[in-house]
Amino acid sequence: MSTDLFAAGLQAYVVGGAVRDALLGLSHGDRDWVVVGATPEEMVKRGFIPVGGDFPVFLHPKTKEEYALARTERKSGRGYKGFTFYTGVDVTLEDDLRRRDLTVNAIAQAESGALIDPLNGQADLKTRVFRHVGEAFKEDPVRILRLARFAARFVDFTVAPETMALCRAMVAEGEVDALVPERVWQELSRGLMCRQPSRMVQVLDEAGVLPRALPQWQSSERVLTAVDGPRAQTLALDARYALFCLSTEDRAGLSRQLRAPGECADMARLLPVVLEACQTQQNAESVLSLFEVCDALRKPDRLRALLRTAAVVAVVNVEQWEQRLLCVLNVDAGKAAQQVSHPAEIKAAVRQARLSALISA
Repeated sequence: MSTDLFAAGLQAYVVGGAVRDALLGLSHGDRDWVVVGATPEEMVKRGFIPVGGDFPVFLHPKTKEEYALARTERKSGRGYKGFTFYTGVDVTLEDDLRRRDLTVNAIAQAESGALIDPLNGQADLKTRVFRHVGEAFKEDPVRILRLARFAARFVDFTVAPETMALCRAMVAEGEVDALVPERVWQELSRGLMCRQPSRMVQVLDEAGVLPRALPQWQSSERVLTAVDGPRAQTLALDARYALFCLSTEDRAGLSRQLRAPGECADMARLLPVVLEACQTQQNAESVLSLFEVCDALRKPDRLRALLRTAAVVAVVNVEQWEQRLLCVLNVDAGKAAQQVSHPAEIKAAVRQARLSALISA
């Protein structure tokens, strides 16, 4: 690591995921930094851009990487927001590392490359174990969700028995009930994009979180196999979420509960409809009706994504369906409209032209 004019002289350390991933030989994105012995005023004077809300966080003016002042925290209420923070110049790097979630995320690296590892995170990296840093873990229920997401990403890691026991205690004490939909969705969506999402489900299930955080969601072997499969790895988040919801009866309710983005909720709603159509005998009328239900004439790419998603769990002739879609899209609606004498007849005329195109295809 090299210094720069803005950070020169700061006691700044890379922390968290960037250090963990580098030690595992994995690529990583932006680095997060912790700064010891500085004040907010000094950071601003150096040119750093303040962005923090609850505690001082700054963006480097050139790299845009985050620099947070070393801090300690104390529980002051329920949920992940129930904390008070202290960021005085007397807070040490070790103090900051001790308030983190897992030992593997509590390793810092100095500019010289030296590692600071007061909680033996390197040992847990070697043995592939997720272990909580301390009892303060139980004060933030989001940490269970993060743990589950890490399990989905690092599939050869196990959860330390004492950490799982602590997660169960958090559920029993009602701490998980303070989770808000936005944070559940944030971690769930990231976990669905990981290598093996079923491990996220497994950890949440073992901890007893599923009935609290996802009461409407229904699991099945079909769903877990689908979201883990190699074909799912090529899909976008909305498609993976649709697979995740496939066995859930109240998909709309689950999406509302999670406050899932509209495109994700729509994919979850439409996937069973497309699957049913792909597994039954279709005529021109039923094909066009499916396209209309899916709004495929305005959103053809979404239907294509639905077909690829359906093919993860069923035998689907994607090419045939795409040919049908192209056939309908190629109908000249303007020409069909010119064949009628009254504006009220245009919609029916255009639809009939599309039906005729499907019949003759």
